[in-house]
Amino acid sequence: MLKATLRSFLAHKGRLALSALAVLLSVAFVAGSLIFSDTVSRTFDRLFASTAADVTVSPKEDLRSPVPGGTVQTVPAALRDRVAKVPGVASVHADVSVQNVVVVDSHNKSVGPTTGAPTIATSWYVTDRSPVELTSGHAPRGAGEALLDADTASKKHVRVGDTLTVQAQPGTFKVRVVGIATFTTTNPGAALVFLDPAVAGRQLLGSADRATAISVDAAPGVDDKVLKSRVATAVGPGNYDLKTAGEQAKSAAANLGGFLDVIKYVMLGFAGIAVLVGIFLIVNTFSMLIAQRTRELGLLRALGADRRQVRRSVLLEALLLGAVGSTLGLAAGIGLAFGLIRLMSAFGMNLKATEMVIGWGTPVAAYAVGVGVTFVAAYLPARRAATVSPMAALSDAEIAGIDKPLTARAVAGGVIGVAGAAALAGCVASDKAGTAASLLGLGVVLTLIATVVAGPLLVRPVIRVLGAAFPALFGSVGRMSQRNALRNPRRTGATAAALMVGLALVGGMSVASASMSASFDRQIDRTLGADYVVQSQNFTPFTKEVTRAVEGTPGVGLVVAQRLTPLALRLPDGKRVETAAAGYGPHLDQVAHLTYTQGGTAAALADGKLAMDAGFAKDHRVKVGSVLPVEFPGGRRAALTVGALTNLDTGEGFGTQGGVFFGLGTLEKYAPGGQDSSLYVNASPGTDAGELRGALDSSLKPFPQVQVRDQADYKKLVHDQIAVLLYLVYALLGLAIVIAVLGVVNTLALSVVERTREIGLLRAIGLSRRQLRRMIRLESVVIAVFGAVLGLALGLVWGVCGQQVLALRGLKELAVPWGTIVAVVIGAAVVGVVAALLPALRASRMNVLAAIAHE
Repeated sequence: MLKATLRSFLAHKGRLALSALAVLLSVAFVAGSLIFSDTVSRTFDRLFASTAADVTVSPKEDLRSPVPGGTVQTVPAALRDRVAKVPGVASVHADVSVQNVVVVDSHNKSVGPTTGAPTIATSWYVTDRSPVELTSGHAPRGAGEALLDADTASKKHVRVGDTLTVQAQPGTFKVRVVGIATFTTTNPGAALVFLDPAVAGRQLLGSADRATAISVDAAPGVDDKVLKSRVATAVGPGNYDLKTAGEQAKSAAANLGGFLDVIKYVMLGFAGIAVLVGIFLIVNTFSMLIAQRTRELGLLRALGADRRQVRRSVLLEALLLGAVGSTLGLAAGIGLAFGLIRLMSAFGMNLKATEMVIGWGTPVAAYAVGVGVTFVAAYLPARRAATVSPMAALSDAEIAGIDKPLTARAVAGGVIGVAGAAALAGCVASDKAGTAASLLGLGVVLTLIATVVAGPLLVRPVIRVLGAAFPALFGSVGRMSQRNALRNPRRTGATAAALMVGLALVGGMSVASASMSASFDRQIDRTLGADYVVQSQNFTPFTKEVTRAVEGTPGVGLVVAQRLTPLALRLPDGKRVETAAAGYGPHLDQVAHLTYTQGGTAAALADGKLAMDAGFAKDHRVKVGSVLPVEFPGGRRAALTVGALTNLDTGEGFGTQGGVFFGLGTLEKYAPGGQDSSLYVNASPGTDAGELRGALDSSLKPFPQVQVRDQADYKKLVHDQIAVLLYLVYALLGLAIVIAVLGVVNTLALSVVERTREIGLLRAIGLSRRQLRRMIRLESVVIAVFGAVLGLALGLVWGVCGQQVLALRGLKELAVPWGTIVAVVIGAAVVGVVAALLPALRASRMNVLAAIAHE
């Protein structure tokens, strides 16, 4: 039996190769994502472990900021002298390191990275743990000198002797590059500027008496934990955060983990789509192969093979296919990880492909996915093969189930569909965003399953409509192509299902993204009243020089600054909520159109007052006049009175939980020294707004990190950000289409083999090769369009329900991108034509007499 199974497997190499390719794609994305994330994690673990001091004393992290507030938390530099006296300390340094700087060259061009990585200005000193070493020039001496890292110098064409301008929170200053420092470990992609420790505190923090951390190296034989305990006693309990080298490395790795998780889950999403659509392909392949081996299976049963042996034979073929596909997929995954590493290097993160990490879990996951998918996909065809009686098989009875009733599918699909529809209806009716999102997810899963299960029931009515024009346009060839697609509803439904899944995702996400864009456009039109908004490219705070440059621009009338800060609210219902709040200058009403349910702008911006979103206030029993304990960075506490409640129609205020804002005076009192993150600018009376833009661009030329935006620019920015998500969905669609094409090719190729005698008879009675190719192409097109119609219909329902979830977050506009939908349907027809090219060509090259004699 084993020998028969192996011969059968090898006899269908070409047909199984397409299925193996689907397995390969699934496994490649799983293996590639695991290898890449493991490599990055291991690389940065080594970096953090090798560069962290034995003990680090840093400001207490009392709040986790969801937005950059521009305030740098510090410790007294004099703490260094106190720590130096602790027994077991070998050396101690007062670190000054900030990321809220911008460095520009003599042409006013930024020398910082453009990939989102930070520009870091830090004090220069050398220890055994330094991640860089001086490779040219000399160390900085005094206020006018600096070092630059070699990667940044190379990319931005900076040489020793060039002058750079550093825009820091205390002020702008110039430095001359006197040396180049080269990374000895992985370059995380940041730009590093090193200053003399004697002046770094004054230039970067505004005071030589402040530092951002104290780094402590232990004497030989002193354990890190013991030293940490001693240092804690010296600096005082509860005043600072103390971490050993291991704890510091773990904390840094945890901060990086979010970035790595995004990459990993995106790639695993691709793998999931590949697995899902690959299942349909494999099920179809095995079903058709078993149908074509009816007589072979009957002979095996007649010779004594029982049902269990037949089932095992088919499943063994599936396991062989899975093993081959998994092995090739694992190799492809290694190649994919290598490509990602090279791609990250192009973005400035210099990972080494020679240090690629392939943990034991990667091949285990690869083979579990590959073999598991093929086994599950082949199980039902294997059971079906085992149920065929020897006499029926020897009489060449069809076992593919062409004429079997679809009652069971109708019942199962109906039950699951009703449950899915109920979940989606609950999503639309819910007034809680969390509940609605959960019901949406459940409804999507159930309706997808229901459509797959009941898909064959829809084949005949839908394809009769889609192919109704074929007889009139193509005559008898069109009629035959339509009937061929209707011949086996199960097979047609399974073939179209792979394409349906991808297009359902695209349809749903297209509606959601179009609705988000329309909602943001409406919000911008309703709320933004300023002629221009000045912001940095990455929405990070900027220096006060930017504010002064804007205020000094000819033609500028009103300038209202926005400054962000993290804070924690203690609410009347007992909950403590960490969020971000905005501080605004006076005359906010003139640059923003705000709607208040109670109070007004004057009360919101008054000293000691705050405003918040009315919906958030209602959920937490907050009223106008409520006094709320508020925690600011650095441990500062205040009791602020609710002066106004807003209704911004967003559910989350200005995009952060609670929509909290207050006056700049209140913010400066409790969180001093922050930097502005936005400037809302109106032209002065008599100044044309169009002319003002040119003046602002000219004034801000020395500050390449900031941009001037009007309403149209804001809308384009939002559309571009949403488009990034849509591009990801399109990439998923591309993967689904690739596998769907393989499925259609497989189905048509095997279908041609099934219909060999029929094709020979048609050719014998006068059907030309060209007509034969057209018949197969039309059959492929109608199957592909059938899948597209089902997928888009499903996706539109998902998208509309998803928009209801967004509406609970304030995004209430529903928009359907009909242009995209029409383009997708046309694209599906093209997919059908492409998929039919090879099977149609092979069918047209058949020898007529040999085809007629085929059994």
